Amino acid sequence: MEVLRRSSVFAAEIMDAFDRSPTDKELVAQAKALGREFVHARLLRAGLVWSAPERVPPAPGGRLAEVCTVLLRLGDELELMRPSVYRNVARQLSLSLQSESVVTEAFLAVAAQIFVAGITWGKVVSLYLVAAGLAADCVRQAQPALVHALVDCLGEFVRRTLAAWLRRQGGWTDVLKCVVSSEPGFRSHWLVAALCGFGRFLKAAFFVLLSDR
Repeated sequence: MEVLRRSSVFAAEIMDAFDRSPTDKELVAQAKALGREFVHARLLRAGLVWSAPERVPPAPGGRLAEVCTVLLRLGDELELMRPSVYRNVARQLSLSLQSESVVTEAFLAVAAQIFVAGITWGKVVSLYLVAAGLAADCVRQAQPALVHALVDCLGEFVRRTLAAWLRRQGGWTDVLKCVVSSEPGFRSHWLVAALCGFGRFLKAAFFVLLSDR
């Protein structure tokens, strides 16, 4: 009960940060909250169950729910273009899902390659899809504890690599422009940027396969 109470208080603090300029620490907390919601939604869609006691469902109509909905929508659009890329991710990387260190190191290697040429919202969505794909593989192979490690790893990557960029964009709510902008070519811009990430994803696969684990 105490864990749930602390989680509720923390969730309220995260929600408040969506409505002002967030700190790096808040951006990372938001990244993990969005990661839990994104992964949970993708697992439910695949008919998989994952228990996350610290997960507090976002309030309907709130900023967290709105941002997560947009990330999921963009993820669907991206996956429709290349459905095989974000499925069976562990098999594509020839990963054994028995070790937390192997899974998290592989995820960080893929993440680093996706963003090696710069940061775009398309690539951020791609990152979340990779995390969700690996999470699904973990649950299917009876390793649900690794999903928590993946979410933590996602937060750490955001802290190291994406926090400064997110702060310059004004925070996570900037992604909402990807679906409401009337600027000609805006939609194609983020999709093209994301498609560039596919090559980085495949390059990362070879990188992980050739590295010593």
